[in-house]
Amino acid sequence: MTTTIDTKAVIVSKLEESSKVIKATAAQADTLARMADVLVNCFQNGHKILTFGNGGSACDAQNFADELVGRYERNRPGLPAMALTTNTGDLTSIGNDFGFEFIFERQLRAHAKPDDIAVAISTSGNSQNVLKAAKAAHELGLTVLGFTGETGGKLKPLCDMCLCVPSKSVARIQEAHITAIQILCGLIEDTLFPDAPKAH
Repeated sequence: MTTTIDTKAVIVSKLEESSKVIKATAAQADTLARMADVLVNCFQNGHKILTFGNGGSACDAQNFADELVGRYERNRPGLPAMALTTNTGDLTSIGNDFGFEFIFERQLRAHAKPDDIAVAISTSGNSQNVLKAAKAAHELGLTVLGFTGETGGKLKPLCDMCLCVPSKSVARIQEAHITAIQILCGLIEDTLFPDAPKAH
């Protein structure tokens, strides 16, 4: 016997749940504002950001970098940002030769300079490769910005600033993360390039 799913009710419920989580995340607006200030200062002083995460968080890391290197809403010069999730040669060789837990740390040690910013994304806050990279970032003199879930996991204490989305649902956490990242991209553009024309 098959169960009939009320598709519309499920959609409405999920949208309302997502909206509730994002609204609750607004309580951490001060954290996002401080992140925006640090990121703007990074670019003003000729430094770069390096982003990383696994799965959906890898996609968020890539989106963050691409909005900065390309554009978010304004036609302006590209900003130096690199997602450590995109080079399959590096990822597979490091994973094969050293272990999956080193895929971000080794790239970070190769590319990072003091005063760059590491953006560590993990919904659980407990991904071993993200934790290793965050620890390495501090050794290298980087500021670490974290995006995690409700508790922050083991990543939170490794971060200079950490957005902990108040949810246990991976889907809802990721939705809040990408919203926060988009907000940061807009703040960076508006601060650094207030006279640049809107692209659309």
